This record gives sequence, C-alpha cells and structure tokens, in this order.
Amino acid sequence: MTQALPPTEHRNPRTTDIDTLGSRDILRLLVDEDAHAVEAVRAAAGPLAEAVDEAHLRLSRGGTVHYFGAGASGRLAVLDATEITPTFGAPRGLFTAHFAGGSTAVADSSIDREDSEAMGAADAEGLSAGSVAIGITASGTTPYVAGALRTAGASGALTVLITCNPAAPLRELAQISVVADTGPEALTGSTRLKAGTATKVILNAFSTALMIKAGHTYGNLMVGLVATNAKLGDRALRLLADATGLDLATCATALADADGHVPEALLRLLTGCSPEEAKSALHDHPGVRAAAAALDGRAG
Repeated sequence: MTQALPPTEHRNPRTTDIDTLGSRDILRLLVDEDAHAVEAVRAAAGPLAEAVDEAHLRLSRGGTVHYFGAGASGRLAVLDATEITPTFGAPRGLFTAHFAGGSTAVADSSIDREDSEAMGAADAEGLSAGSVAIGITASGTTPYVAGALRTAGASGALTVLITCNPAAPLRELAQISVVADTGPEALTGSTRLKAGTATKVILNAFSTALMIKAGHTYGNLMVGLVATNAKLGDRALRLLADATGLDLATCATALADADGHVPEALLRLLTGCSPEEAKSALHDHPGVRAAAAALDGRAG
C-alpha cells in the first residue's frame, strides 16, 4: 500500500500563480506562508512544553541533548546546537547535533545520507537513560531519524520527534511528538521554507526555554554569554549595568575582577559577596537568581 504524501508535499492553492507575480507580491505570499508556520508552532505549545520539562529533568541530573536530522531540518539543528555555548555559557557537549553524513555533509548537499537508517542508529549509539534524543524531520519519514530514535529509545533515552506532518510514521518511535502542521509549501515540497521556519522557531524555543530553566539567564539577560569578541564584551558590560543599575565603570571593574565571568561579577554586584562566596553559591545553585537568594536571603 502506497504511503500517503505528507502535507508538506501537497500543492499550495494560494501560490499556484506565484511565478506570474511581481516581486512585492511574491514576497508577500512567501512571508504570509511563514506567518502560518509560526501559528502552527503556537498550536504545538503543549507538547513542546512537555519536551522542555522532561529534558530539564534529565539535564539537571547530568544528561545531554542530541539532535538528529538531515537536509534543511538537520542544518537548522546544527545551527541551534552550535549557538548554545556562546549564548548561554553552557558546557560544550551539552547539546550535540548529529547530521546524516557527518560534518562534511552539512556544507555539501550532494552528500545525502538521509535514507540510511543504519547511520542514524550508529550515531545514536552510546546514549543512555539520561540522554534526550530529538529527531527533526519535516515529513516525519526520514530513515536516518528513524534509526536514531529507535536506538535511542532502546537505551532508555527520552525520545522526541519534531515534525510538520500530523500523520508522521515516526511518531510511534517518540515519547513526545511536537507537530507544527504547516501544510503545503509555497513551492511544492520545498521544506526549507515554511517547514524550515517552524522548525527553527521550535528549536529556538526549546533550547532557550531549557537554558532559562537551568539558570543560564537573569530575567531576560544572557548572563551566561561568553565574551569572545568586542561586541560581546560590550554586551556583557551593558548587561551588568541593566541588571544592577550601576555605572559602566563599576561594572567593568567587577567583570575584570571576576576574570570576565559574567555570572560571578553580577552576583557580587547584587549581593556584595566575596569572590569565594560567589563561586561557591554559583556552584551549588542553578543560576544567579537562585545563588543570590541563597546568600543572606537576598534575591537579585
């Protein structure tokens, strides 16, 4: 029996004449379709929140997150995983993106290994009950992702599927399915468009919410950022000033005294604690706010 085409492969009745339009109208149609994608993600907020909460439980016990994908979906996962350390100061390896065909295939689309279920299984080897395995596939049919989720599930890992197909066959391999029902693409089957937009929004929301819950922010400030360039160094100073109301010179001194470690500098500015107290509190508590509350009962 032939498997039904996923909605992302159907023809979109709203864009059948897109090639006859002027540039402004072409762009309007494309952006309107992306707006539908964001609304589709909003409708999937419940399962996405469940995925965040379940992943948080595992990360709080030393677990790690693993993305598995191919094509446009997999490349978006690589982007998300790569940004975690510089954005939040999280340890390298907390998030890992596994791409069908490896790192070379990420930059070379002619290397296509998405049909290799065995490769997905091999990439998921070594996961454990503390791991989080997230398969990303717009169609919900990618064999590479199937192999990864099946192997990850057998290890006891949390398995999550991110897809744009409500009838995705791979849902049976996932404990949690996050489905953004984006429907047909503006260009038939081009899932780098609307499905890609939905996938990026889901991944951004998932990883950011997870890092917020882990204490890597202070309010909406990225206190875990790693100042690897001048722009980020300036951002770190503004962050400290915004969080404390103190002048930039005072913040610069505190940051230098903390060897550029933003959470320690912020905690000392908020509480007046010693360097030793700051280091100890941050070691024992998840984030600056919890650490500040633990120091003499004074929350930031």
